[in-house]
Amino acid sequence: MTMEFKEYPDREMLALSLADRIASQLAQHLRGHERATLCVPGGTSPAPVFDTLSGADLDWGRVTVVLGDERWVDGDHKRSNSRLLRRHLLKEKAAAADYIDLYTGDASPDLATEGLGARLMPHLPLTVVLLGMGNDMHTASLFPGADHLAAALASDAPPVMAIRAEGAEEPRITLTRPILSGAINIHLLIMGPEKREALERAQKLDPMQAPIRAFLDEATVHWAE
Repeated sequence: MTMEFKEYPDREMLALSLADRIASQLAQHLRGHERATLCVPGGTSPAPVFDTLSGADLDWGRVTVVLGDERWVDGDHKRSNSRLLRRHLLKEKAAAADYIDLYTGDASPDLATEGLGARLMPHLPLTVVLLGMGNDMHTASLFPGADHLAAALASDAPPVMAIRAEGAEEPRITLTRPILSGAINIHLLIMGPEKREALERAQKLDPMQAPIRAFLDEATVHWAE
């Protein structure tokens, strides 16, 4: 497969269109399956997509939502991805969704990986994955130079891994390459000229240098200035 690139006239149109596409893919899956799983990124970029998606007319009670990664901080912490998700996605109609919280309250993410992996397994393959990307070409918590990056990118990686990187302030927990790339539908949301330039760089690099590269061939990229 080759990457599909969709350019939008503005960010509002991107958010509306992407939310509609994700809702359609989840609804289509639910027509033939008991449940669907949606995996989403943290950060502020997807918030407008989530705000629209939260009101989508879906059977949300049959949808499981999980983050692609989480900082190892309490759910009320200002840097918590869960906090952002509760604010923007898990509200209105989407409040009925089942949510798998990656932060377990354990002393370190290393203690939580096995239990989370077991919890996630019945929900695989993921129905829809929405990825983000940093200017350093990381996605989820798969950072260039991270301590366990090679293991997390390996085809036999466990579903969930603890990871630490210089660019990441806190220890992180992340879904791994086989889980993310095994999704039925993969979308990448990027905005602004810097991210577009980073995407073009990533296409020519190895996943160890540009982790997002591991997912591009199967992805639909959604970009607006």
